[in-house]
Order: sequence, then structure tokens, then C-alpha cells
Amino acid sequence: MTRRLAKQSPPGAFEIVKALGLALPDVEASTKYDGSPVLKRGGSFMAGLATHSSAAPDTLVVRALYEERDWLIEDAPETYYVTDYYRRHPVVLVRLSRIERDALRDLLCVSWRLTEEKVRKRGRSPRHRASTAMRSRA
Repeated sequence: MTRRLAKQSPPGAFEIVKALGLALPDVEASTKYDGSPVLKRGGSFMAGLATHSSAAPDTLVVRALYEERDWLIEDAPETYYVTDYYRRHPVVLVRLSRIERDALRDLLCVSWRLTEEKVRKRGRSPRHRASTAMRSRA
């Protein structure tokens, strides 16, 4: 299967997202394997620029519940959408040119909360438990 990549967003398209995201606790800016910018919390994806060709240029992919995604798209289809490629994932696509700063901050806060479960699960991984057990014996 060939992966089609979208055109790269211009430099700076992610800067406001990054600034708002890094204001949240435990969030780090990183890049995916293709070099596109993402925000992560505890190693779990929160948001990043869409790289698949089905997404419009300067589109942000943000972790969201399926129900919330449907509500956002229904409420503001000029800002929020989803393509067939992204539909199976718990994310919503956001046209960065259409979203206001406060709405973007709120969306990132929701994404931050949704990563909590993944972060907890990673903290309880067998490798983590083994290293914790070894430290407690010392």
C-alpha cells in the first residue's frame, strides 16, 4: 500500500498550535517519522499537521472522541471535517485558517485530557513495573 502525503504546510502554520500546546503540563513538541510536527503528552499523540493527501493544506489532526468529532463537524463544517482516511481514528481535522485561538486552545485541552488514559497505561507497562520493582528492592 502506497502512502500519499499532502503538500507540506508553510513554516509557521504549526507555531500557534505549538505555543498553545506547550502551555499545557507534560506536553512536548516532536516530529513524526516524515518530519511533520506533532504535540505529544507522555509519548502519546495529541495533535499534528495532517500529512495525508486527503486533508486540505494547513490542516491540524487533533485527538477527539468520535461523538465529539461528529458534533464539531455538524456545528462548524467550515472549520472541522474528517476524510475517509482519518475516519477510523479518534481524531478530527481542523482547518487552521478557520479556527479562533480560544477554540484551538479548548480543542487542545480536550485532546490533552483524552491522552490521560494512554499515558496511564504506558506508566503501567510491564517494563515500567519491572524497573519500579528493581528500584524498590535496592
